[in-house]
Amino acid sequence: MADGPLIVQSDRTVLLEVAHSDAETARHELAIFAELERAPEHIHTYRITRLGLWNARAAGHTADDMLQTLDRWSRFPVPPSVSVDIRETVNRYGRLTIRRGDDGELLLTSTDRAVLAEVSRNKRIQPLLIAQPDPDTYVIDAWARGHIKQELLKIGWPAEDLAGYTPGTPHPIDLDEDGWALRPYQREAVEKFHDGGSGVVVLPCGAGKTLVGAAAMAETKTTTLILVTNTVSARQWRDELLKRTSLTPEEIGEYSGQTKEVKPVTIATYQILTARRKGEYPHLALLNALDWGLIVYDEVHLLPAPVFKLTADLQARRRLGLTATLVREDGREGDVFSLIGPKRFDAPWKEIEAQGFISPAACYEVRVDLPPSERLEYAASADEDRYRLAATAPAKIDVVRSLIAKHPGEQILVIGQYLEQLDELSEALDAPKITGSTPVDERERLFQAFRDGTINLLVVSKVANFSVDLPEASVAIQVSGSFGSRQEEAQRLGRLLRPKQTEHTASFYTLIARDTVDQDFAQNRQRFLAEQGYSYTILDAERLEAA
Repeated sequence: MADGPLIVQSDRTVLLEVAHSDAETARHELAIFAELERAPEHIHTYRITRLGLWNARAAGHTADDMLQTLDRWSRFPVPPSVSVDIRETVNRYGRLTIRRGDDGELLLTSTDRAVLAEVSRNKRIQPLLIAQPDPDTYVIDAWARGHIKQELLKIGWPAEDLAGYTPGTPHPIDLDEDGWALRPYQREAVEKFHDGGSGVVVLPCGAGKTLVGAAAMAETKTTTLILVTNTVSARQWRDELLKRTSLTPEEIGEYSGQTKEVKPVTIATYQILTARRKGEYPHLALLNALDWGLIVYDEVHLLPAPVFKLTADLQARRRLGLTATLVREDGREGDVFSLIGPKRFDAPWKEIEAQGFISPAACYEVRVDLPPSERLEYAASADEDRYRLAATAPAKIDVVRSLIAKHPGEQILVIGQYLEQLDELSEALDAPKITGSTPVDERERLFQAFRDGTINLLVVSKVANFSVDLPEASVAIQVSGSFGSRQEEAQRLGRLLRPKQTEHTASFYTLIARDTVDQDFAQNRQRFLAEQGYSYTILDAERLEAA
């Protein structure tokens, strides 16, 4: 396209002109295989990465599909080196396969003997191979199915795992679709996951990831272990399964800090699995407590390192990862790909919004000036203290009051990172607060009061980032965050996206101390949402009334 919104460069970066009339369509197609790196006002920069290409290939997109996207929307011809590189990278996926032999042994096979010879000589892979029955095949040590996939990915040869899965202990589970039905994208997500065997489903917050999990359970009909972020999330999963499936309370167990039940469907928290005692992880045995046929990883982007390690040994069990974003701040997206499975389904946020299944939202960055005394303290502080000083600036409290006044009668969340700041806000606003130290029963009581409208203002810490269903929340005011965390920004906006009885646009405000590292971190946090088509309107705190 002669005047397209994209410019494809030979270093595999792609520039997107935000104001172009076709920018949104091009962005959705590009985001399938490219990652947003920078998102200033006018030109967004994407990078085409190997992992992005392999995830797209595993989700069913071919090299031709990806190149057609670039050709269709590029203002200039796509550099030939980029076209060749994309084809060669995509074609690496599946050149190696892991299969079962006639005697049940694990086999690494390839039709390309040169590739097989290359990987077999790698010093980290060689010990995992125990025999070579023919020139096209190696036998993999029985315990090493996950480990070899990790190592192969690191050297650029991702293996397609076709070795199959244990059925687990059969257990009857059916969806109870009385008065409701799976949405088309949820049904497609379940089909793609089941066809692939294991992998990750990426859906926006509020788009019904729990229902995808329930439908996958009904498809596999087996004992299931569900791993979640916290006890509140565990109980929401239990309630949803009881409401949407044939499961009874006697069939669902909770395994958390408070309760240790192992039942045909067991819901456990990441926190209990990674609790240490005398240097050991005593509760990791739960991963093999029953003959699980399916393991569901809720919010898979938060999977802790010890659970990764054990997941490498669980490759014979079907694994379903659920998340709103595959972004991991520790850079371990490759381990999710290797050990949970590749991305099987991904629905763009704005596409689901256009279908009416999540609420529209407007994002605002409110810039706050530090008074001279705080500005001097910030300037004189060590680098490690500057973000805390900027993020917790007392000047933000009056701005929060002004924003609350702009939304009378709405359900409002004030979200922050620092407990002292949340204490001050709770007192200044005369609003209840929920932090990590709030007992689970008290959290549930306050969340329920917020849901039914008994209270319309809550001050919350990062415990509300994940898996908390607050469908009528229509305003979120973020006063501080986890430095530059993209996935946290996405999750916090996600608190507002559940479909609402009122159909007005939700409002997401981020309060930023001007000309500080607070502003720098905010730009990084916003990258993922910019990729999903959300733009931030910049507001000056002093002019809020006029805005």
